[in-house]
Amino acid sequence: MRRRLAACVTALGLAIAGPVLAACEDYVPQARPQNTPPEDVGRSLDRIVEEGWIEVALYEDFRPWSFDDHGTPRGIDVDLARLIGNELGVETRIRLVQPGETLDQDMLNYVYRGAAVGGHVSNLFMHAPYDVDYACRMDQVVFTGIYAEERLAIAYRSAEYPDKAPVPAYFRYDTVGVENDSISDFFLTSLIGAAGNKVRRFHTTAQAMGALAAGEVMAVMGPRAQLEYGATDGIAIHEPPFLGLERSSWTVGLALSNQHRPLAYGVDDIIGRAIEDGRMQQIFDSYGVTFLPGQR
Repeated sequence: MRRRLAACVTALGLAIAGPVLAACEDYVPQARPQNTPPEDVGRSLDRIVEEGWIEVALYEDFRPWSFDDHGTPRGIDVDLARLIGNELGVETRIRLVQPGETLDQDMLNYVYRGAAVGGHVSNLFMHAPYDVDYACRMDQVVFTGIYAEERLAIAYRSAEYPDKAPVPAYFRYDTVGVENDSISDFFLTSLIGAAGNKVRRFHTTAQAMGALAAGEVMAVMGPRAQLEYGATDGIAIHEPPFLGLERSSWTVGLALSNQHRPLAYGVDDIIGRAIEDGRMQQIFDSYGVTFLPGQR
């Protein structure tokens, strides 16, 4: 998880003032993979329908989005992947994968080439953070099917803050849990300084929320969906201004090889219908998470 959020930081980058250009106008296309056999770059929509199954790569240990629940994949992204398979009339095969050090590495390993040793490309990769500049640079990948927005937030024990919800500046004095090497960790370390001893780091946001419930920290900073999923009685969540942080929200969608645009169009239509008819809302509701539609 720490590498996944670090990858998001890399992918989303910082806004830099400059001339206004059309999307992708100033990007030089990447070199295409050479001598790559067809089976290593995914499968076409026609082949998926003919063979009766689709493989979807999802991050492991990423509650509430995708995780292993005693041998059974569960999560918002898992349910959405199965919805896509049902709409296509095929079996959905869930592939839980480890995040790489960067989002670039995830795209290479799971979308357009496959890992060098024993790797293969999945038909769809879910929960890819979308950014137009990144999409232009990563031109071997199609980013589509935007289905949600993620936002940073703060969870806190109401008893500790009866009058006013905490803002980041409070954590110079109050204990706060974060996922190690995450956006929240980077931000608070920058705000408070490397010497700050009030930032408690955990392997996952879920573990940080467990520490909050146990009274070991006074608050937790992280993506809202993960905070909501881990919240227990007496814990409130809010979204204060994160002054100095360029982006505190981002959209997520799907990624797949640019060789399979008909599949991209079909999946995007399925997601659009699921948002319009309320099925997407139902998936989020089933995990106790607020559905924040991404701008499509």
